[in-house]
Amino acid sequence: MNGAFRQLLLPLALSAALAACTTQPTRAPAPVAASAPAPEPAIPASAAEAAPAPVTDPWDQLRSSFSMPGCDADPSVLAWAARYTRNPGLFEKSLRRALPRLTYIQQVAEQYDVPGEFVLLPWVESRYRPARGRKHDAAGMWQIMPVTARAMGLRVDRHYDGRLDIPAATHAVMKLLQQYHDRFHDWRVADYAYNAGEFKIRRLIRHHGTPADKPAIPDLPVRSVTREHLTQLLAIACVIREPARFQVSLPRLPEAEHLAQAAVTHSITVAHAAKLAGMSETALRQLNPAFRGNRLDARSVPYLMLPAKHASEFEDAMLADAASPATTEHDGGKPAGGGGTHVVSSGESLWQIAREYSTSVTRLQELNDLRQGQAIQPGQVLKLDDID
Repeated sequence: MNGAFRQLLLPLALSAALAACTTQPTRAPAPVAASAPAPEPAIPASAAEAAPAPVTDPWDQLRSSFSMPGCDADPSVLAWAARYTRNPGLFEKSLRRALPRLTYIQQVAEQYDVPGEFVLLPWVESRYRPARGRKHDAAGMWQIMPVTARAMGLRVDRHYDGRLDIPAATHAVMKLLQQYHDRFHDWRVADYAYNAGEFKIRRLIRHHGTPADKPAIPDLPVRSVTREHLTQLLAIACVIREPARFQVSLPRLPEAEHLAQAAVTHSITVAHAAKLAGMSETALRQLNPAFRGNRLDARSVPYLMLPAKHASEFEDAMLADAASPATTEHDGGKPAGGGGTHVVSSGESLWQIAREYSTSVTRLQELNDLRQGQAIQPGQVLKLDDID
């Protein structure tokens, strides 16, 4: 240590010694200034768990996932956005009604890395309504044709229509859109393919080339309905981007109303499922329109879509129900896990049982060797095994 440095330290050491001799106040000392901040005290685990999570605006989250042109990309986009919001109150009411499904779709879209605009695709297709189509028509909020459903792996029969199943159809659509983008490398063209069909768009691109980034609505010779489909999708995204521009407010969905999958551990009637969930049968059917009959077959589709506040209640009740001796009665006489029979209850008719299992009286008579007009008796076991 050199002499100059020792001379510099002497006054400092003397000052420190004098400060140590000074009478200290009884209150806690003030923190000492330092070049680095003192470490913060550790937060107890219980306090950390109780700390509220940062609030994320779901609409901001959706906007951040948009990847296609915005409001001013094309006059037709603004025109459709204005048309959607011509009656702000009605628009807000429609959007609020769609919000449980929209929020669920948003979660699935993120899993597939599909842009947020496609979360709004059911608005264009059906306003998120689970529309039932006739035999050869499109159905569900995604408006899927029967032939497309088969290609997507969605089951459609007289008991169940996968196009109306919120999780099954949503995952299938997101996977399809992802495949379209992998092929065309343009989300606008992916929307064209969704509306017009992949092979038609492939043929157009083969003849006319890949469209440029501009205009916003790709200049491919598609049908006007296909062009308008993309315009409407960009328009509803435009409203979500800039709601104030159209004098509308975007609704919020309480956590208790978010949709969740609740496990169906044994087959039961829809009416009994509603009772276990603590909600009306009408409300349960609105969220689970894929089931066409009056019975839920756990071997076929082992879940229901329910609001979060009812999902946990339903699963707890299902456990208790499975252990109850009355389960077979709730299940229309069919033991949990199968068996293919129905035990006739007092007052039941063959017509009621046929309706419950989505079959016909004639079919039940054939399976059980019943003559025309022959009465059934309480406690009688009817065979159902051959009903598909």
